[in-house]
Amino acid sequence: MNILVIGSGGREHALVWKIAQSPLVDRLYCAPGNAGIARHATCIDIGVKDAEKLIAFARDNAIDLTVVGPEDPLASGIVDRLTEAGLKAFGPVASAARLESSKVFAKDFMRRCGIPTAEYAEFGKPEDAIAYIERMGAPLVVKADGLAAGKGVTVAKNKADAVQAVREAMVDKVFGAAGSKVVIEEFLSGEEASILAFADAKTVVPMISSQDHKAVYDGDAGPNTGGMGAYSPAPVVTPAILEETIERVLRPCVAGMARVGSPYKGCLYAGLMITDAGPKVVEFNCRFGDPETQVVLPQLRSDLVPILLACCDGTLAETPIEWNRGACVTVVMASGGYPKEYEKGKVIIGIDDAEQDPGVTVFHAGTRKHGGDIVTNGGRVLNVTAFGPDISSTIKKAYAAVDKIRFEKAHYRKDIGAKALTRRT
Repeated sequence: MNILVIGSGGREHALVWKIAQSPLVDRLYCAPGNAGIARHATCIDIGVKDAEKLIAFARDNAIDLTVVGPEDPLASGIVDRLTEAGLKAFGPVASAARLESSKVFAKDFMRRCGIPTAEYAEFGKPEDAIAYIERMGAPLVVKADGLAAGKGVTVAKNKADAVQAVREAMVDKVFGAAGSKVVIEEFLSGEEASILAFADAKTVVPMISSQDHKAVYDGDAGPNTGGMGAYSPAPVVTPAILEETIERVLRPCVAGMARVGSPYKGCLYAGLMITDAGPKVVEFNCRFGDPETQVVLPQLRSDLVPILLACCDGTLAETPIEWNRGACVTVVMASGGYPKEYEKGKVIIGIDDAEQDPGVTVFHAGTRKHGGDIVTNGGRVLNVTAFGPDISSTIKKAYAAVDKIRFEKAHYRKDIGAKALTRRT
């Protein structure tokens, strides 16, 4: 088979890394890829939003399966376009991707389907949103309606912060068109977790649970990022919580999307808050999570390619999926200044040394080659990932690998996985 992966981040590196292990693969490409992905696949200089060139490349190179990583091309209808061209693609069509591309759609959909989530109100005018905040008080959660690269959510502890979040989204347009509407939600208390699942429009099969760390600083302080690290499995997702999530969230979501004429195929990501009343959906994403993918796929014992094909073909119920026992941790090494302004082009050293430790893989998120060097090319630069028998030893292994890598102004959280340690029995 010839396979094309679309994307250039750590998630796509993890996908390429796992797909490359399949004996079914003849040729593997990634558009546009990065310096780490180039170790496993041929990188093609085509942007993720250039649908015409991507389709032409897939057709000209006899691509049997295209795997779409990021949310933007999914929301823009790349799977629709590929399908219309007679090409097979893993990922939801644009109408199904609205679960992520529109917070308003997702919240209304969950309400109609009885999927547990926070109470909310939606607004198209900033003055109405601000009046609601003044009336309701705080804490509240303010979300830009559209895609904002994981940065369109503000957990406001007081009314002033909530009002500021509304003004930034709707008046200052810091998220562009994504902030033309906002959703304001009740604040949910609990511990967050992520459940990724394979879906073929009829069947949904959860992957191993994980927990992302979105805040930029230790102790969940500072602004939200795309994710500063993750670990898996998440002890907060007990067998009972997982079963409740399957029955009350995942299956109703897939069934509901089919009812509204938008059959869901691909990876369904449920971001959860585990409350005293059980799991509630914080958000749905329409693709593999980042950096959750980097800790979930290393635990997949089965060949990923037949699973991806089964999601496309509607045969997921007959496809065996097996997992390894153990734990996985990834620590994001980021550029100085991220998630705000940062510099690129910093030389990275020590990746090969870090990967000398068995069970350590460094997934590249924002890198490129410059002469004989690998240099930084994004906010999140590397996902230093370790797999081991238990969470405690795996955290130590991940940070030992981080200590071997250097680039100017690198920063990272030092408490990835700490919540899991507090829940050990």
